Amino acid sequence: MKYIVSFFSLLVLLIGGVLFFQYQVFSNQQESKVDDFTYNQEIDIVLRGESLDIRHHFRNLPNQTVSINWPEQAVSPDCFIEKENSCKRLSEDFSKFEKSDIQNQSISYIIPLKGGLKSNQFLKDIFVTLENGIVSHTTVHITTDQSVNGTWVSGLPLTGQQSLSLVNYTMFSGTGPVNELYYQVNPLQHREKDGLVTIYSPNPIQSDMMEQLDEMNLLNDEHIAIVLGSGIKTQGNRILFSGNASLEALKEEIILSQLNMKYQFDDVPEWVPEVLASFLTNTEIGGEKAKEITLTLNNRMTEEQQKVWTEKLQNLEGTKLDVAMLDELLSEVFGNHTQYFQANAATDEVFPLLFNDNRELYVNSNVAKDVEVIFKDGQVLYSADTLLSHLGYETRVGENGYYANNEIRQFRFPMDHGFYVYNQRRYNTVSQPIKEIAGKYYIEESWLQKLFMVEIVKKKDSISIKTIHSEQ
Repeated sequence: MKYIVSFFSLLVLLIGGVLFFQYQVFSNQQESKVDDFTYNQEIDIVLRGESLDIRHHFRNLPNQTVSINWPEQAVSPDCFIEKENSCKRLSEDFSKFEKSDIQNQSISYIIPLKGGLKSNQFLKDIFVTLENGIVSHTTVHITTDQSVNGTWVSGLPLTGQQSLSLVNYTMFSGTGPVNELYYQVNPLQHREKDGLVTIYSPNPIQSDMMEQLDEMNLLNDEHIAIVLGSGIKTQGNRILFSGNASLEALKEEIILSQLNMKYQFDDVPEWVPEVLASFLTNTEIGGEKAKEITLTLNNRMTEEQQKVWTEKLQNLEGTKLDVAMLDELLSEVFGNHTQYFQANAATDEVFPLLFNDNRELYVNSNVAKDVEVIFKDGQVLYSADTLLSHLGYETRVGENGYYANNEIRQFRFPMDHGFYVYNQRRYNTVSQPIKEIAGKYYIEESWLQKLFMVEIVKKKDSISIKTIHSEQ
């Protein structure tokens, strides 16, 4: 009895230890989880010789640990004591704000300018950001010596400029974050439209240009700045550099710039954002390939499918997008699997919209993963080269058509003619047994059964093709 009691006591201790360990792990996971949050920020920038001295104030911080992302070029990170509690949450290594009820914190850092401030200088990713933080509003103050003239652009609406006896002062304020600064020593004229778009130009900006911007279907309400004639090739998140004199081209650039603010594109061709922008703004945007793909999808979708497709795209804001993910969405919309975006990404030509049957396919009881099954124009088509090879035929394309031969049976299928040839004898047809689609050859299902004497059994998860006639 004593041994039994001792055994159960030991068992209770072991179970208790395991439960305590699991609880600790769970608690640590809960504590380490950081929720998304919104905050406001105010940034004071002072030009001092060969650097920008920045004081960065964060407002409305959450009561949780917040990691700080410092710019790569930032040096001398430090606390900035604006008020008594301005640095109470800042960790000793400046890597995070500790959990606290204090909502406002301030830091300082320096962005070096090698050789000093230059004209046409574009500074990207120079401001601190907060992990999981979403900026709801930003105010930027820029102060320079009076001798430093010119134009500053931040991507936010310009709210004030003043030239005093000793300094020049510029202020920007608006919704969302700020990511970059642009400076040009020559003065730029500017005109703003509804707090959403400001155009900066070395030449006078015509009123009709601003009026025509009313016709644009903008993708968000975050202000964007367009700088004309700068010669800069790179682009910012909210600063767009354009050399286009055409208003239509400028409109496209604005919309695509906004699109890149909303979505993260992962190694996609140029036409992919153009197609998405066309659907999201209900306009034609982009080059010939983008327009043809957009037209194809619009023609194949019902009004309800177009609505669902657009809603699915809108729900992907902030997501890393690639062509495979877009094909998944498109398959959901049509209710049939397609690789339309992937196929078009693999070629410079426009690949047709095809739907795929993804069921496991067997040929004479063997899995045939290389056989493609597609739907087109109400027909079921099988990739001819791979399927006929599994059935014992050698295939090739010759001067007079498509050939499929084995030791006993020889077929020739002329393209776009109303007949085929079997063992040197001609047979008329009312439809084409073999079709060429985007450079590949397919055989239509009913002709496959008739000419190559196979039985096709379709189940929920599989397609089975079996030879039903011995070719002796």
